[in-house]
Amino acid sequence: MKIGFIGLGKMGGPMVQRLLGDGHEVMVYDPVEAALKRAEQNGASVVHSIEELVDALVPPRLVWIMVPSGDPTEQTIGHLSSVMDPGDVMVDGGNSFYKDSMRRAQEQEAKGITLLDAGTSGGIWGLEIGYCLMVGGLDKAFAMAEPIFAGLAPADGYAHVGPSGAGHYVKMIHNGIEYALLQGYAEGLEILAAKRDFDLDLEQISHLWNQGSVIRSWLLELAERAFAKDPRLSSVAGYVQDSGEGRWTVAEAIERNVPAPVITQALFERFRSRQEESFAAKVIAALRDEFGGHGVKAHVGGGTIKHGRTTPHR
Repeated sequence: MKIGFIGLGKMGGPMVQRLLGDGHEVMVYDPVEAALKRAEQNGASVVHSIEELVDALVPPRLVWIMVPSGDPTEQTIGHLSSVMDPGDVMVDGGNSFYKDSMRRAQEQEAKGITLLDAGTSGGIWGLEIGYCLMVGGLDKAFAMAEPIFAGLAPADGYAHVGPSGAGHYVKMIHNGIEYALLQGYAEGLEILAAKRDFDLDLEQISHLWNQGSVIRSWLLELAERAFAKDPRLSSVAGYVQDSGEGRWTVAEAIERNVPAPVITQALFERFRSRQEESFAAKVIAALRDEFGGHGVKAHVGGGTIKHGRTTPHR
């Protein structure tokens, strides 16, 4: 099948490579010349503008968009739709907010163009293992694009989950769950690391837990790899970014009156990781000293200071 592909970053480039390996003909566009050269070396046909991409495809066209969510996606869809024809299909494979995907699908439907939203999971391992695809949109467009989904995904690794917006909605909740799973593993492994007198081997334990235990998972396989490279993660900064889906999941839980304390706390822990020093922790330390004389660590020098008192505790 012939497909256009826009965006050759850390996800898009390997996805194109996987499609080529499955026998598809892929026309690619990216503003970064080095990314185009890599794709061309892998067998893709290169174009240098969105207009050229559309001209190279035969109607009804199929174009996959794999660019950052937000304004880059908005601009790309707007530009692409201005040169597409009725009957053409776009697939947004990025992490777009599902309500944006619903709106964009309606806007394109008015032009006779169909937008599918494809939540895509698999990360940098997708080239080897395949990508899990959660697709929302019209049945007819899904059927047209299905050979591409089958080429990207492992067996049983793609599904048409509902109408426009449903694909990105399911991916949003998927990522919220991921936040909670990562936090659970991180806390447990930190407790193990803190038991210094046992000198526990975290690589060994991560491997062990994957041998039939109830918490075995691919994430534990990745933990084993990480600890093999750096047993105490001494080269890794404890700064955890979020790309938006966790926030959207928590907001959706609030909107639907669904309790989601674990996902919510996992999101807040990511915020905490970015603080060089927590002002809230300073407040707690100061208050503990005020009511109990517990002492505080000085900001400079790290010593413990006890304050004298002229008034009784209340």
